[in-house]
Amino acid sequence: MFYHLCHQTLYTYPQAVKLSPHLLRLCPRSNGWQKLLDFQLFIEPKPTRITPIYDLDGNHLHQIWFDDEIETLNIKTDFKIETLIENPFIFQLESWALKLPFDYTTSWCQQLQPYLNSYYPHFDPVAIELAQEICHEVQQNPLNFLFSLNQKIYQNCQYLTREEGDPLPPRVTWQKKQGSCRDFSILFIEVCRAMGLGARFVSGYQEGDPDQVELDLHGWVEVYLPGAGWRGYDPTYGLAVSDRHIALVASAIPQYTVPISGTVTTAGTKSNMVSKITVLRS
Repeated sequence: MFYHLCHQTLYTYPQAVKLSPHLLRLCPRSNGWQKLLDFQLFIEPKPTRITPIYDLDGNHLHQIWFDDEIETLNIKTDFKIETLIENPFIFQLESWALKLPFDYTTSWCQQLQPYLNSYYPHFDPVAIELAQEICHEVQQNPLNFLFSLNQKIYQNCQYLTREEGDPLPPRVTWQKKQGSCRDFSILFIEVCRAMGLGARFVSGYQEGDPDQVELDLHGWVEVYLPGAGWRGYDPTYGLAVSDRHIALVASAIPQYTVPISGTVTTAGTKSNMVSKITVLRS
C-alpha cells in the first residue's frame, strides 16, 4: 500500500516563552515492513539547530533547539511511504517456542528484559488472571493466545476518545471494559508480559476508513515471537498488523513514543495544542 500523509501540530502560547530542547518522534520507520520513500520536516519558527538521533529502541528522532523566545510553534511532516507486508502470518516459530511459557536462553532473557518487565512496580493481578485464563483456553498455543487476547479486548471493550493523560492501569480498562487505543495496548502488553512474552508499545497511524481524509495518531502493540521477530497486534480493531498500519516509533516504555516532547522554561505557562493528520490523495 502507498500512503501520502501530512501531520501538522501547532502550539500557541499566551506570551513569548523560552523552550527547552524538544524531541520529535515523527519520522516513520523504514525497514522490511515499510519503506519510507520521502520525508520532509517543516518547523516554524526555524530552530537554531536540528539534530537527528537514533534512540535506544532504534527509532529515528529529531532534537530541536531554540535560542530566542517564541509565541507559536508549528511542526509539520509530509511523507510518502509504502507498506510491504500484506500477510502478517508468513513465519515459522522456533521449535522451542510452540508452547507457553517460552523457555528462553540466558542471552534471550537479557536482550528481552525491558520488554518482559511489568510497566508498573508489580504485575496487575487482573493481567495475571487474564493471561492464565487465556493460556488455559488455548492449551498454551502462543499464536492462539495472542489472537484470543486481541479479540477479547476488541469484542468486550468500548473505544473512548481520550487525547490526553497517561494510559489507564490494566485493571481499570478491563473492569470498566472501555478505554482509548493506548489503554487497550497497555492492557495487551501487561497480559503478554505476565505470560512471559516480550511486548512493546507502538505509535503511528492506522488507515481506518479509506474514504476519510483526516486520521488520528494511533497506538498498538508489538510482540516478540522467536523465529518471527516483532509482530504487531491492534486490540482497538482486533487485527494483526499488516500493510494498513504505519509505524512511527516503538518502545518498552510508552512515554518514549510521544510524538513531541519538551517543556516550556517559563514557569506557569501552558500551551494550546492543535494537531491535524491528513491523508493526501493523488
